Amino acid sequence: MIKSITNIWTTVFILSVFFYCSLANAHGNVALEQDNCVRNMGGSMVHLSTYQPQYDPEAEYCTEIPKNGKTLWVLDLIDHALRDMPINIQIVRASGEAINETVASLRSVNHIDGVIKGESDLDEGLYTVYITGEGIPPVHYEFPLRVQMINYVDAFSTAVVPIIVLLLLTLFTRKFLRLRQFN
Repeated sequence: MIKSITNIWTTVFILSVFFYCSLANAHGNVALEQDNCVRNMGGSMVHLSTYQPQYDPEAEYCTEIPKNGKTLWVLDLIDHALRDMPINIQIVRASGEAINETVASLRSVNHIDGVIKGESDLDEGLYTVYITGEGIPPVHYEFPLRVQMINYVDAFSTAVVPIIVLLLLTLFTRKFLRLRQFN
């Protein structure tokens, strides 16, 4: 009986690790059109990546930045038409509908390689990255940023599958033990 319970809990542990690892790698294995770091407007796309090498030199973030401080950002102009027009980038600290302050502003006219880089010092809070292409027609993209804030929706959706598996296995273990007790 102890051996079967051990086998059940070993299976629970392996399934939990599998589901957790699958969810952790979700960003790197998605198509460009489904990537939450990409904005698409009229067929032209831009991709935003943020980095904090002082904390984790290999980690890439999008709109959820784990700590405050120096943040490097890279804007990839996926659409080649965007590479031929001036691009304005503005990072604004905002709370709700009110715009508090402009943290960084950049106007780029020479980006033949399709990459625009910048650096900003971000405190804890909510920000918005506004990207405007001065073409005909003009294009406008927005990326909301959350710095050192917990996104409870993502945390809940990540934890719900392992919790359900754990509860079901606990229920089955209890039923199994009761059944063995009566025999």
